[in-house]
Amino acid sequence: MARWLPRSTDLTRFCQKLSRVKTLEDDMMETSFNRCLSTIDLTLLGIGGMVGSGLYVLTGTVAKEIAGPAVIVSFIIAGFASLLAALCYAEFGARVPKTGSAYMFTYVSVGEIWAFLIGWNVLLEYMIGGAAVARAWSGYLDSIFNHKIKNFTETHVGAWQVPFLAHYPDFLAAAILLVATAFISFGAKVSSWLNHVFSAISMGVILFILIMGFVLAQPKNWSTQEGGFAPYGLSGIMAGTATCFYAFVGFDVIAASSEEARNPQRAVPRAIAFSLGLATGAYILVSVVLTLMVPWHSLDPDSALADAFYRRGYAWAGFLVAAGSICAMNTVLLSNLFSLPRIVYAMAEDGLFFQIFSRVHPRTQVPVVGIVVFGLLMALLALIFDLEALVQFLSIGTLLAYTFVAASIIVLRFQQQKVDAPTPAAGGQPNPEPHEGPSGGELKEYESFSDKLQLVDRDKNKEQREPGQLKAVFEPYLEFLSDFYPGEVVTVAVVTLMVSAICLCSILVFGNTHLHLPTWSYSLLLILFSLGFLLSLLLIWAHEQQRSTQTFQIPLVPLSPALSIVLNIYLMLKLSYMTWLRFAVWLLLGLLVYFGYGIWHSKENLRELQPQRVSARYVVFPSGSLEERVQPVQPSSQPSAALPDTDTDDCKR
Repeated sequence: MARWLPRSTDLTRFCQKLSRVKTLEDDMMETSFNRCLSTIDLTLLGIGGMVGSGLYVLTGTVAKEIAGPAVIVSFIIAGFASLLAALCYAEFGARVPKTGSAYMFTYVSVGEIWAFLIGWNVLLEYMIGGAAVARAWSGYLDSIFNHKIKNFTETHVGAWQVPFLAHYPDFLAAAILLVATAFISFGAKVSSWLNHVFSAISMGVILFILIMGFVLAQPKNWSTQEGGFAPYGLSGIMAGTATCFYAFVGFDVIAASSEEARNPQRAVPRAIAFSLGLATGAYILVSVVLTLMVPWHSLDPDSALADAFYRRGYAWAGFLVAAGSICAMNTVLLSNLFSLPRIVYAMAEDGLFFQIFSRVHPRTQVPVVGIVVFGLLMALLALIFDLEALVQFLSIGTLLAYTFVAASIIVLRFQQQKVDAPTPAAGGQPNPEPHEGPSGGELKEYESFSDKLQLVDRDKNKEQREPGQLKAVFEPYLEFLSDFYPGEVVTVAVVTLMVSAICLCSILVFGNTHLHLPTWSYSLLLILFSLGFLLSLLLIWAHEQQRSTQTFQIPLVPLSPALSIVLNIYLMLKLSYMTWLRFAVWLLLGLLVYFGYGIWHSKENLRELQPQRVSARYVVFPSGSLEERVQPVQPSSQPSAALPDTDTDDCKR
């Protein structure tokens, strides 16, 4: 029976396949896309993804039902929390200017299986999000015409009473998605131009709302007679923060578009900062205006802004607000349809998804197959499905992506930078090539003994520590960690940090409600898991980071990403169990796709299967001794018959 059990070597090889990372090209600016987007283009794409129907609906809902006028504080806290995640995306988007967003960032730092699952969840997130916005767009337009479209459809087509299906087919929502799909397929420049038009109208309407709203403001609406500024207290503010946090999802469209940016190293961080700052300012100022125009407890949650102007006697202003809402929803639709095919393209280009989606149209330079297929799928979802039960699913996919991107920042920052193979010098002697080794020193390879003699003294005197190595000041106290390879301890500490964060947030969310823990055990567990989290953080900090590069870097690493991880996990655990159940089913489907197709067609898997040759090299170990070892290297373009002579000459020297 033992012969049927997998061998340990097979299990090790299998785990290595799951955790392999993407090998980036030497020239990351080379692309089949059209690099035509400027900082302004990316900024407006980000604003379009964030300032949508939430500005016109979410502000009123949170103000009336959750936080009162203190919704302003909720948006400030949510904006800061979103900034932590946005900075992580900004660093990755500048360092890895490739399309794919969270999928790509996870692939280059954490591993293949995790990257696929992140990409798989982002696909569903964008499809449901786009379809939900299309239905909201249709419903908003229908309400302007007194629901004549809905009544006509129910009369002539019929109504359904089927679980998970809409009450009637929404042809208007499907039609707007098909029209948007057609425009997106014309190319990035056309999509950007269309987004500029709708964003300009939307921002013009927002500016009108702010000016008119401050003119009509009545400070008494924040007085104690109307319930005060924070009628629901601190708990209401924090509950409102959790809801307002989702208003800022959408800045990842900038990272997904980095492969089409002219200068992504500068444009991506700036666009993320500008768009998030403008979106946060818009949400805060609109919340101030809304709660000062009318008492917060009398707001209409479905159309708060338009209703506020109607009640103050400015019915004509309500039509302007409705027009701004429709334009804002158009920008969100364009943002979803713009990002989704590019993430699919990145997965297909890496071999993890079906190869047909990696085709780029030669004239428009966009992944037209992905745009058409997923545009049709999105239209089908909007046409017949009831999306209200699935909208919460959007949150878990977004938060999971934020969590892995934050963890990837820590892992990448403490990894040794991969150095390209050296170019031979004029005399035919290659430069020395560094290789990772134990932290006692670097493992160096040289083609000849003379190279070793010239450089060994300099290497012995070299005291500059590499990323991932223990800092010199902590070596006397943590000497046992010096035996690990650079970055190994940091990777283990990141896993421990995430486990501690999950346990800590679980106690905070479920300790008093579902688990009914007594006070002493609740406090003890909080202290233990908090200590585990802080110790992991300190252990990461005790290692050397990569030195400053020419691209943007998030400050206060590892503290900033760690705070983002805790916040994202806390918000994920606040979601309903049905959301987690649907999430688990979708993950299982994703694993079937990965193990049935992705793991076999992965470009990294094909690279591992390439033939290798054997070459002798001199190796300098940390102790300074010289040994000869046999090392596999990639085959060169020279004929194989000439290889033994070359290696023999090296050994003789």
